Amino acid sequence: MASSSDATASTDSTPEKESGSGRRGRVRLRRAAVMAVPATAVAAGLMILTAQGALGVQFAISGMPFTVTATELNGTGFEQFGNLDNMADGSPNAGDTGGQVLVITSAIKNATLTKLCQSVDLGGTNLVITAGGGTDKVQATNLTTDSTELSGDAAFNNIEIGNDASTLDKAGVQGNKGVFSQQADTVHIGNLRQTNYSTTAAVFKLPGLKLRFSDSGC
Repeated sequence: MASSSDATASTDSTPEKESGSGRRGRVRLRRAAVMAVPATAVAAGLMILTAQGALGVQFAISGMPFTVTATELNGTGFEQFGNLDNMADGSPNAGDTGGQVLVITSAIKNATLTKLCQSVDLGGTNLVITAGGGTDKVQATNLTTDSTELSGDAAFNNIEIGNDASTLDKAGVQGNKGVFSQQADTVHIGNLRQTNYSTTAAVFKLPGLKLRFSDSGC
């Protein structure tokens, strides 16, 4: 497990040329930081899903974060590792990030979610989507998400912590070689809340789907 001091040492040792752009320097630092994503992901109950590995996201993200909540998530085949998302060249949301976002990629082979809520702040109003509030739950297969913040009450069965991300085999997604990761046979998350930059799924069933604009998000 990489400590914060290790991450600092890695950052300090990254060479920067005065003639090079600040953007290239930031990109190198973020790539180094991916190697230091800590195992506190488990303690914090980190959850949900997206990968730029075998089933990776092949699109440029908008750079607008969105919130996802659920009262309960249950899944089989769980994986998690550090990653980078990229915005389109010249995106107005890039700011000083160089168009990259350091994320925690999570993947679940099969998942069910209760009372799913997703919202994005559009500036003055929120687009809100809800589903799975009745008897039928939201169902997803090959669900992946890239997140910057995740929280909840988590329980894992047969968890493995410290795997090389390129060797993961529980959800069919692999990360980059040499990157810290973890995986488990099953996962349960109560009171799930996360900030995401992308979500993908092979199948996504949303019973009771409702879409609306609201003064407040999830």
